[in-house]
Amino acid sequence: MVLLAGRNDTERARTALAKLCGTYWYPLYAFVRRNGIPPHDAQDLTQDFFAHLLQHQALAKADPERGRFRSFILTAMKNFMSGARERARAQKRGGGQELLSLDLAAAEERFAMEPVDTSSPDKLFDKQWAMALLEAVLVRLEKEYRQEGKGGLFGELKDTLTGARATQPYAELAARLGLSENAVKVSVHRLRKRYRSLLLAEVGQTVATPGDAEQEMRHLLEGLLSG
Repeated sequence: MVLLAGRNDTERARTALAKLCGTYWYPLYAFVRRNGIPPHDAQDLTQDFFAHLLQHQALAKADPERGRFRSFILTAMKNFMSGARERARAQKRGGGQELLSLDLAAAEERFAMEPVDTSSPDKLFDKQWAMALLEAVLVRLEKEYRQEGKGGLFGELKDTLTGARATQPYAELAARLGLSENAVKVSVHRLRKRYRSLLLAEVGQTVATPGDAEQEMRHLLEGLLSG
């Protein structure tokens, strides 16, 4: 996905870029804000950053063999921030180019509601990246269940994706769903298995090998839980 997004000669490349940025733009915005940039300036800078990716083919330099896309994009943002003032004097925001649709006003509302965390901006970026990853996978999983006419089942079982199996309220769920407790356990097992499969697939779009995907997923989830 990263390599495809780095090519600018096909519609698939733009679609790939839109998917990557649509999933992971908020962690970048939050990173900018945590570096002391005021809301309006942070919104402009985030929008400008994606214009930069499009105009200068920056993603062509993102080689999965040399590191995670997560690390590449954060380094790119840091470099971009260092020259933001000079670029602001030289050109208008976005260079007049149609960019991805980013709800930056809602992003600031979300940022304002986040709890105080004294971790470094880099560490918090990793946490936000992990949260964006989990949210994207959950949305995709729910869509699959709804397409199969099982939206109600997903709504009842989605909370079982967190916590140990021994702590799950299987009997309560069985009563609400009108199923046996064993049937609920089987359904939860299938839900968790599919969730993990989708999670690895999503992570795999930003790394080089399946082994890297496992390692990247562990890193992100450990960082998320450590907070």
